[in-house]
Formats: sequence, structure tokens, C-alpha cells
Amino acid sequence: MNDSTLRLPAEWEPQAAVLIAWPHAGTDWADRLASVETTYAALSAAVTRFESLVIVVPDATVRVHAERLIREAGARLERIRFVELPYDDTWLRDSGPITLRDDAGRFQLTDFRFTGWGGKFGAEQDDALIAGLVDAGVFGQAAHRRIDWALEGGGIESDGSGTVLTTWRCLNQRHPEQSREDMNAILRDGLHASRILWLDYGYLEGDDTDAHIDTLARFAPGDRIVYQACDDASDPHFDELQRMGSELAALRTADGRPYALHPLPWARPIIDEGRRLAASYANYLIVNGAVLVPAYGDAADDEAARIIGEAHPGREVVQVPCRPLIWQNGSLHCITMQLPAGLVG
Repeated sequence: MNDSTLRLPAEWEPQAAVLIAWPHAGTDWADRLASVETTYAALSAAVTRFESLVIVVPDATVRVHAERLIREAGARLERIRFVELPYDDTWLRDSGPITLRDDAGRFQLTDFRFTGWGGKFGAEQDDALIAGLVDAGVFGQAAHRRIDWALEGGGIESDGSGTVLTTWRCLNQRHPEQSREDMNAILRDGLHASRILWLDYGYLEGDDTDAHIDTLARFAPGDRIVYQACDDASDPHFDELQRMGSELAALRTADGRPYALHPLPWARPIIDEGRRLAASYANYLIVNGAVLVPAYGDAADDEAARIIGEAHPGREVVQVPCRPLIWQNGSLHCITMQLPAGLVG
């Protein structure tokens, strides 16, 4: 295909479906499977109110079980497609396709190498997931480009117009031998980006992605950035997130204007088995006509939902219970990957 007009769409552009993988006893969710399945069922019900959902399952037994839970949660089953494939875990933001499209409506599934977040976890099956979905016919005639360079979808944010936002902490961990200039060139080529914006500050305790941007700061329509702030000076995150806020304030749009910033409230510390969990409100998902927002059972949940809705005007705001997810160090955005309109065959 002629790729001269390929670009990485913004998440708020029209979508065909959302892609997830169902948790099961062979994943790291095994010890708390019933709890996390409540989140997946609620997510399925929320997504199918607005668009289709593609669910990867390992076998027919898990499919039947998942279908029962989804039905009980009130999901629209006619909008759900199941695909049977092997996978190591369910973080499809990072193992799913990063989809580019051109002006003619043709697609390229960009398949970066997935290493289990820098070799922290086994990832051989997850790294083969995109090829498996292609072979299953999920993506119609879309082109498939494999790039042998580690990058996860949660590590990048696109404004749909050629600007990509990422974090140095994450990509330096993945590629310590490469300079920022080296990475700029690879990201520009692989994502057809015209600008790469970097954050040097920002992290969440309990996050093993090495500061994925989708836990910290998100582009929103109208040159907005929604970001996770911390207003508790006694919290160990305070200084780092204050510095990140200053970095965001210093960023400029492609035409030289500052971004409109929307700081999110800070949830109280959530401690589980002696460790703090990463409860980020920035880890929300945009779908057609709505924005799905993580809720943690915290007093800040409603204010976070209000601010995210304000940054995405004209969309319904739907809260999804995500406290079970952060036990495994991710949240709502991390377990999903949106598929642009026209992609799903």
C-alpha cells in the first residue's frame, strides 16, 4: 500500500470495536479471577452500549463461561465477537495492534515487539497475538507490519495529527543503548509521526510498565491534555507529578500554543498485601459517544469522572469499577485496545 498518508488516529476518532482478552485460570489473574471478571463483565456491558467488542478467549470452555457473565451483566451479545487464540495475559493495550490508517481508509497493523515490559514477564504468546488475529481474519485486508523494536501501546499517546507523546523513563528502560534522537527516528518511522514530545518526570508506585504515558497524561480533543496530578504534599509522588505538570505546561501544540490542561484528582493510597497499587484516573477509555472512566471506590471517583467528561465534551461518562485491575498494576485503558472504524472485517 502507498503509506505516504498513513497516520496514527486519535482515540476519540470513530471506532469499529474495542479489543480485549478474557482473564482465565492460566493467566496471572488466577488468584482473584472471580473479582476481576466482574470488571471485565461490566466493561463488556459498557462498551457494547456504544459499539462492538472483540473478545479473545483461549478455548470454548472460557468462551461459554465469559458469555454467561457478560449476559448477566447486561451486555449486547449481538455486538460481541469471540476469537480463540492463546495468550499469556490480558493487557491488550500493550500486546494488541497499533493501527495506522491512510486517507483512503486503508489500514496498517503496526506490530512492535512485545517483551513483557522489558522482560519482567513471559510474553511469547502475547507477542504473537497480532499475527494470530490477522490469521483469524479479524482485520479484513489490513496490511501487517512487524517492527522488531520493543514498544507498547500504553507507552504512546497520539493527537491524530502527527504528534506523539511518550515518556523517557519507559523507552530508556526498553532501549538503554539508544539516544533520544535514535528513538525519535524509529517512532517517526513506525508511527508516521511528525513530532515526538517527551516527558522526563512522572511515575506511579506499583506500576511495572516503567511509566507508561497512559497512566500519566492523555491527549483530548481541542488541544487538551488530561493528566494525573497529586495535591498531597506528604505523598511520595508529589514532587515528581508536580514536575510532570510543569513539563506539560511547557509543551506547545504544532502551531505554537500551550495545551489546555485538565489535572485529575488524587485517589487515597490503596494498599494491598503490603504494597501500594497504582490507581490512576488517567487510564480511561474513549469509545463512540462515551468515555469509560475507572472507579476505585474512592471519594475522588466522581470528580475525576466530571473532569474527564469536561475534557471530552459531548460524550456520556460511564464509570467502570476497576479496583480489581490495579492488583495486577494496570487499569481500564491497559486492558483494552480500540480498533478504528472500518478496520474489523
